[in-house]
Amino acid sequence: MKRALVLFAHGARASSWAAPFERLRDLTQGRLPECAVSLAFLELMEPRLPQHVAALAAAGVLDVTVVPVFLGQGGHLLRDLPALIDGLRAAHPDLNIKVAGAVGEDPQVLAAMADYCVNALDREAKLAGSA
Repeated sequence: MKRALVLFAHGARASSWAAPFERLRDLTQGRLPECAVSLAFLELMEPRLPQHVAALAAAGVLDVTVVPVFLGQGGHLLRDLPALIDGLRAAHPDLNIKVAGAVGEDPQVLAAMADYCVNALDREAKLAGSA
């Protein structure tokens, strides 16, 4: 595959923390069979973004899109990610690297999250009524 989509997450000490991100990766891969979809982390988990993108470049990938799976633009996305991307572009000048906005800032994602929150309230009210 010449294109790759990298879901970029923070990372955590507990390995179970990655499970929803792995499910997201798998769901996304199912919708993009012609594209390599993977998961990379800022810290605490492997693979880290720089090593992962280097491996993609070594495998012949020409185009990488990084999607930050963060709710908003905090310090990691405002400072850390741009520095990582600058380093990757310098190390792999033939690789086209694009960076999407934080997933949590997308209006459709926010609407889905609001739906979930509203539905959670309704579920709790129904459970309380049946008790």
